[in-house]
This record gives sequence, C-alpha cells and structure tokens, in this order.
Amino acid sequence: MNPAPEDQARLERLIHRTLRELPSRHAPASLEQRVRTEIARRAARPWWRQGFAHWPLAARAAVVPLSTGIAALVVLLATRLATGFDPAALDESLAQPLAWLESARTVTSAIGHSCTIIFESIPPLWLYGGLAFCAVMYAALFGLGTAAYRTFQAQR
Repeated sequence: MNPAPEDQARLERLIHRTLRELPSRHAPASLEQRVRTEIARRAARPWWRQGFAHWPLAARAAVVPLSTGIAALVVLLATRLATGFDPAALDESLAQPLAWLESARTVTSAIGHSCTIIFESIPPLWLYGGLAFCAVMYAALFGLGTAAYRTFQAQR
C-alpha cells in the first residue's frame, strides 16, 4: 500500500527539518591531522607514482602505443620461443611491421597535406562564419538545456 503523495511530502519535510536541527559533528583532531599528513604525502609523490590522470599529457599519450608495442613484442617472442628461436626469422618478422608503419606514415602525411590544401582554399570569411555559427548553436544548446532543467526542477 502506497501512502498518499501529500502524506509522503509531509513526511519528507518532517525528516528534512529534523535532520537540519541536528548539531554538526566535528571530526577528532587526530583524524584531521592524519588526513592532512596523508594529503601532503600524496602531493609530494613524483608524477609517475600518482594516478594516470595526473601524468603529463605527453606521458599519457605515449603509454598506449608503447604498451601496444610491448604487448605485441611479448606475443611475438612467446610464439618464437614456443616454435624454436631463429634470429634470422626474428629479424624478418620485426621488419615487416616496421614496413607497415612506414606506409601508414606516408598515408597519414598525404591525408594531412590534402587537408591543408582544402583548408587553405576555404575563404576566411566562411571560416569565421562557421565558428560564429558553432558558438551561437552552442549557446542555444546551453540555454535550452538550462531552461529544460529549470522547467523540470520547477515541476518537482
């Protein structure tokens, strides 16, 4: 059996008022000192000992390809050790992915050059107009979101 909405609202107001009247509880002084000491200790750690989000951007960007490369090398070496180790075959198998990497660099360079040519052929007025349009649309989206949020909260 569900209580009536007005009874539910009255109960919520009573609980809210009762909880607001309770005195604030203070942490013991020893706890506050321990927390401050731990915060200072964590802040003094070098960046590589902190969380991944605190690393420099270059280090974070290098982790993914480096980890992928190490994982691929481990898999390659594990399969070579399982089938017998041949240094000539290892050199050949390592050269093939590097050739693929060179062709990927060539394709990426060509795409970048094409994008540069296309970007330089667009009149500056169109670019400024596009940026202004994006800014107006962002502001409109932000305003509509705020209005919707306020409307939704007003109904509660």
